Amino acid sequence: MSRVAVIGVGQSTFVRSYPGSIRELAFEAYSEAMKDANIQNADIDATVMCSAPEYDKQRSPAGVVAEYLGLNPQPTFYVETLCSSSSTGLKLAYSLVASGLHDVVMVLGFQIMSQLTSNESQERMGRGADIQWESPFGTMMPAYYALHAQAHMAKYGTKPEDLALIRVKSATYGVLNERAVYRKPVALEDFLDPQKMGGPVASPLRVGDCCANADGSSCVIVANEEKAKAFCKKPVWILGIGSATASVNMGGRESLTGLSVGIEAGRQAYKMAGITPKHIDVAEVHDCFTIAEMMAIENLGFAEPGGGPELVRAKETYKEGSIPVNIDGGLLSKGHPIGATGGSQIRTIVRQLRDEADNIQVKDPMFGLVHNIGGVGLYGNVTIFGRE
Repeated sequence: MSRVAVIGVGQSTFVRSYPGSIRELAFEAYSEAMKDANIQNADIDATVMCSAPEYDKQRSPAGVVAEYLGLNPQPTFYVETLCSSSSTGLKLAYSLVASGLHDVVMVLGFQIMSQLTSNESQERMGRGADIQWESPFGTMMPAYYALHAQAHMAKYGTKPEDLALIRVKSATYGVLNERAVYRKPVALEDFLDPQKMGGPVASPLRVGDCCANADGSSCVIVANEEKAKAFCKKPVWILGIGSATASVNMGGRESLTGLSVGIEAGRQAYKMAGITPKHIDVAEVHDCFTIAEMMAIENLGFAEPGGGPELVRAKETYKEGSIPVNIDGGLLSKGHPIGATGGSQIRTIVRQLRDEADNIQVKDPMFGLVHNIGGVGLYGNVTIFGRE
């Protein structure tokens, strides 16, 4: 099995309404990643396209995007695991390269969610649950995560203010991220104002606890060891990959205070990488809602179960803390273009490990982690990266 490295990353600016087509949107991330890797189309052996097709107007968008980018006749694969699509795409690309089938593979994630109305988007999100036994009863994404928040509060005494502090931290770094949708500071007091962050959504979650839909694209290029060292001055190595699934129905879950897919995927990734949570210097976790980041902190071993609020209150998840988390603003500030989200998280960690993260750079990171969840804990991917 060949070692596999990331040699190029790219991302479009995430926006609320992209004026062009998915072809043009995908090109923005593709062009940055190709320039970053310093390669040509002829160097790419295969492409993995990632999106959630229920939001795409174009059927089989992978073929359309590949044609537009000039990536024919190389094979193109299409991957979908809801919100974790592009981190699943990375696992496929890793497998194709590590097995020796291909030398260089591109993972391209994209989504134009603004093609649908808000009602249409919510309806499709609801269909990510079981359409026979759950979604007909009105369970949307905020309602599902509200159940997790209620369970966490009931068992561990977590307060709404603890969740609000996560958004305050997110906004602190979102202001610095030119690719983010939301670039305004947020104060804890804003959660007291129903006209600002305090507007009710699904108790106990408020407006400020929820990320926004967005349009965007991301691109990650991986290569085997020989090609990586030939093309790239600072390859970032994929050290561990873990993936897991869980029951679609919430009634089939053993616990609502965490996501079992995050726990299991993290366990696999740590084992493969040969490290523990204490070795992680910087992390990107799936914070579609503030409670999601709280659970991820605990599920990944950065805090004991129920210990997340204390870590958050002590600002240990800030850039200067013991475990910086989502210091690019996370989904809460960047926005959440479903097919592109995982690739954006990967881009952030790769730039951190190459010391290219500018004003959010963590000091001398050796190991970075990406935690990407699909649906309400239906799919989970955890990937650990390291520098040479």
